[in-house]
Amino acid sequence: MKNKVSLMLDSGAFSAWSQGKPIDIDAYIQFIKENEKYIDHYINLDVIGDAENTYKNQKYIEKHGLNPIPVFHPMREDDSWLARYIKEGYEYIGMGGMAGGTFNTSQLRPRLDHLFSKLICASDGMPKVKIHGFGMTSLDLMLRYPWYSVDSTSWVQTGRFGNVYVPKYRRGQYVYNENSLKVTVSTQSPSQKDDGQHFTTFSPMEQRQILDYFDSKGFIMGKSEYHKEDRKTYKLKENERWANSVDADSCRDLIENIGKYVPPEKLATKDVVEVVIEPGLSNDYKLRDELNIIYFLDLEDSMPKWPWPFIIKSNKGFAF
Repeated sequence: MKNKVSLMLDSGAFSAWSQGKPIDIDAYIQFIKENEKYIDHYINLDVIGDAENTYKNQKYIEKHGLNPIPVFHPMREDDSWLARYIKEGYEYIGMGGMAGGTFNTSQLRPRLDHLFSKLICASDGMPKVKIHGFGMTSLDLMLRYPWYSVDSTSWVQTGRFGNVYVPKYRRGQYVYNENSLKVTVSTQSPSQKDDGQHFTTFSPMEQRQILDYFDSKGFIMGKSEYHKEDRKTYKLKENERWANSVDADSCRDLIENIGKYVPPEKLATKDVVEVVIEPGLSNDYKLRDELNIIYFLDLEDSMPKWPWPFIIKSNKGFAF
């Protein structure tokens, strides 16, 4: 913690609800107290679909000397619960239950339009309270409302599936309020055969633009080679690892292609070694994570600084 970052602690209620697992509220309280000096904000233990017990948990945690951010579920609860939190003077409120693909953007937009225009914002459109959006991954919705903060795991999922975000480039600058490219760069991705998805399927001009973006952020594509070995007897060298092909059953013609580029769908995990010649985005998920974090930080910097007025406007952007 020498270089302290701003941390918000979530109770994990949505994940627990999705998996049908309970969370011990007293254990949660104890954890907060033990780690409070590291945490800037912590969230109430909400009960998905049960506004009354969510409210009771809020008050129970407060009785233990803590001040959690209350949670309102816009797609499952009546306006009166949000109005109650605002009336009671809570300055920072979370809106949850919107993640996990349960509701799409077209379902969320009219409900959020109503809440932001009627309860959250004043007559001039300026927000009266800070709102955090849990699992808010839609660019359309992020740009449409004056959230104080949002969270999402999409940057992690995107990188682990071999992809990176690349913003559009127009008139000498990158554009963040429109649909970005989600470019697959992993050397082991099956999408290398799908036009317009993997880097190798883009046109030379598009590839140049993508590489220019990587270079502007201090990243390179990287390079790997492959060779076949017996997993039972072969000892990996320092820059080697067993290939994690997602399509091991389609291994064929590998021996004839040794020393050449081999599409990953033709590599069998059990006997193929990846040699990392040059570490980069194509063969290191941690670097993809870093670049995707940078993308979202740049997206954040491109947005107006809070607070800004909510004005009903036409749909722009995309869900990523």
